[in-house]
Amino acid sequence: MSVVRVVLTDIEGTTSSIRFVKEVLFPYAAAALPQFLADHWQDAAVQQQVQALRAELGEPLADAAAVNALLQPWIEQDRKHTVLKALQGMIWDHGYRSGAYQAHMYEEVPAALRRWHDAGLPLYVYSSGSIAAQKLFFGFSTAGDLTGLFSGYFDTTSGGKREADSYRRITAAIGCEPDQILFLSDIVEELDAAAAAGLQTTLLDRDGLAPTCSHPVVTDFDRIALP
Repeated sequence: MSVVRVVLTDIEGTTSSIRFVKEVLFPYAAAALPQFLADHWQDAAVQQQVQALRAELGEPLADAAAVNALLQPWIEQDRKHTVLKALQGMIWDHGYRSGAYQAHMYEEVPAALRRWHDAGLPLYVYSSGSIAAQKLFFGFSTAGDLTGLFSGYFDTTSGGKREADSYRRITAAIGCEPDQILFLSDIVEELDAAAAAGLQTTLLDRDGLAPTCSHPVVTDFDRIALP
């Protein structure tokens, strides 16, 4: 097995509690979405996302109310759609900057990230949330601003997290051999896809409920054998 030279990490269930996303971020976005769309309908960033939806769905989506009606069920379903994630990220930006909440971090994660960073390991994030949302997450965390620890971020514009080709694209973007990258996640199917692309993998099983799988399993970052 090759020496790990890069760490690629998921967020939800890995660095941070899924409860924070489900119980804080999603409800905040759902409640704020109608007014956000009405207030920012003409903004170029919003219209870019609306145009992408129109092109994909073949629907007119003529006003903010129509887009809100489409997206509210997607929020409820936690649909991993790039447009939804982009708009959520815009809304969460205001929430973080206004001090409405801070992103949860598991207690040992910040110190582990700093330790790996200080040891010279480049750190990257791969999450279904938009890159902008990822930067907000680590920028406004309960442990302070952690963005300086990361060399880059990847989202669903690189592909779905359960698709091996997504990890091949990420490997090419990082610029190293796939077996030199360690991917951390709490989802076995994501790790399966990463392993199929040649990455090393570790499953974070914080509750001790993970199914039997072929990946190394740890309960927290301190049990990951890295420098």
